[in-house]
Amino acid sequence: MFNEVEALPALVSRLRPVLEGLGVPYELVAVDDGSTGGTAELLGAFRLGWPELRVIRLRRNSGHQAALTAGLDRAVGAYAVSLDADLQDPPEKIPDMLALARAEGLDIVYGIRADRASDSGFKRWTAGLYYRLVRRLVGPSVPSQAGDFRLLSRGAVDALKALPEQQRVYRLLVPWLGFPSGQVTYERAPRTAGRSKYPLGRMIRLAVDSVTGFSAAPLRLATWLGGFAFLVCLGLIVYTLAAHVLDHTVPGWTSLFTGVLFIGAVQLICVGLLGEYVARIYTAIQNRPTYFVGHDTAQVAEEPAPRS
Repeated sequence: MFNEVEALPALVSRLRPVLEGLGVPYELVAVDDGSTGGTAELLGAFRLGWPELRVIRLRRNSGHQAALTAGLDRAVGAYAVSLDADLQDPPEKIPDMLALARAEGLDIVYGIRADRASDSGFKRWTAGLYYRLVRRLVGPSVPSQAGDFRLLSRGAVDALKALPEQQRVYRLLVPWLGFPSGQVTYERAPRTAGRSKYPLGRMIRLAVDSVTGFSAAPLRLATWLGGFAFLVCLGLIVYTLAAHVLDHTVPGWTSLFTGVLFIGAVQLICVGLLGEYVARIYTAIQNRPTYFVGHDTAQVAEEPAPRS
């Protein structure tokens, strides 16, 4: 959660009865991703009357996927369910996920958004485009309309923790594991309070991380663009020679100008694609931790994250 002080009362009022109705021991790991608006203080107040609530505060805002990593790294249950605090994903589906996982021996149960009527038309269109893109690049193992609302077994959590990935996209990492999985469908509700923490810029960043982190297709696209540009240039050379023979050299400035712009654009696209991969290599070489924990109510002393 990040600056979710307005949504927290509704989250607690719906989530606590669901967890206590499971009839099994549980803990709720609330990851405060560097909030600045009273979220940590409100979590502390709720914890006074809810001993199962464990609060982890990150030193700074590290991002959605990093906060998920912090929660999964420190969760100790036989199963772990990841849930955002905005209540767009219903916590009432958690018992169904657990029952399905136990009945069929599944390690992963995805929450599938069967109805996204609460989202804007633009959000639905971009989400559909994103899932079509990643399924084409990564494969059909990526469930369509599956976000970060999912159940993972202890084996799946340990497998994720063992991966060396730093810029993680769990929507692709989890299917990549290949563990037995199932699905629970639900209707996506409007955000209960506050504003979205996934504006257009973060959505684009997620798409770029998804593509560059799981496929070399953009590099091959650069190669194809280079080949296409070569053919276009070859045609322009033939056109230029013909214009010279026919003494029509002055009108040729249009084709020359167009050719220069085209080649320049292709080169910039290719350099940009290479830069994305070089940046990922640079980040991996730095080996900086994905997050730093400032406070964990389950531990006495503050300590940094033990892994990247």
